[in-house]
Amino acid sequence: MSDLTSLLKNADEYRAELLAQLQEESTTCYRLFHGTNEGALGLTVDRYGSQLLIQTFHEALSDEQVAQISGHYMPLFDVQEVVYNDRSAKNSRRQDEHNKRSIDRVGQEIGVNYRVRGKHAGQDPLLFLDMRVGRRYVLDNANNKTVLNLFSYTCGVGVCAAVAGAEKVVNVDFAERNLDVGKENAQLNNLNNDQIEFIQSDFFTAAKQFAGMPIKQRVKRGQKPRPYPQLEEQQFDLVYLDPPRWAKSHFGTVDLIRDYQSVLKPSVLATKPGGTLICTNNVAKVDINEWLELVKRCANKAGQPVVDYEILHPEADFPSADGQHPLKIAVLHF
Repeated sequence: MSDLTSLLKNADEYRAELLAQLQEESTTCYRLFHGTNEGALGLTVDRYGSQLLIQTFHEALSDEQVAQISGHYMPLFDVQEVVYNDRSAKNSRRQDEHNKRSIDRVGQEIGVNYRVRGKHAGQDPLLFLDMRVGRRYVLDNANNKTVLNLFSYTCGVGVCAAVAGAEKVVNVDFAERNLDVGKENAQLNNLNNDQIEFIQSDFFTAAKQFAGMPIKQRVKRGQKPRPYPQLEEQQFDLVYLDPPRWAKSHFGTVDLIRDYQSVLKPSVLATKPGGTLICTNNVAKVDINEWLELVKRCANKAGQPVVDYEILHPEADFPSADGQHPLKIAVLHF
């Protein structure tokens, strides 16, 4: 990173047109430097409102380098807080006190307000910036629709749907603290509790109940089955499926490389005929064309033929030299 200032300047020039557009859209959350494709592998620099978030995933920065990056971006916006997260350890774990919290702030994206907290009990930022294109789609297409947001994390997609005028929004996530942030986001946008709902549940129990599928769970000998929220079977106009790469629970395993069908099938069946399912895969090694063919076959087998589809690509603050973004988003129209 000996020529770090030049790399940051090149990134500024590349983003000039995008940043002008985002400013017009009341967006104050975006990626300023994407090191993987801008010359400093493992370094990311993000703006979240008045907060500058610097993260490293391969090797730590010196105090001088953090100051150099901070000084470069000070003239760009009113930086009220600089947060540095060294995540170069195994599993990208932060190298500081994990219970340390930064100041609560508010950022905006396309006019929607979000809670900003650079350091919190979790590891990742509370808003994934590369998913902006998906939230933008929901803002443009959720009016008067019923929306199911699966693996909702901090409910950004669900909040966008409600802001767009959705008839009903249901957010599902296993982690209570994620949903608590989602509730904060709803409050920051003055959303009505009758319009947006938050369900703490395993994906498989919630999605399968909505889809009318039987629920199986792993029960060890001598142990009782685990309870789960009881939900009525129902279908939605628009379903958003954004699973993690891998996760295991008593009710099933999420594996985006070997078994995407296990999360896709209940999501397909929870979508109304003629509705829309937006599904993602964030594993870089997964080929988008092979994944898309698998998705279409699974939907057809489940009885919901895909009549049309769109591919959404992350916006220009996430450059890719070959156009093969790790995050793949497919919009399936049934």
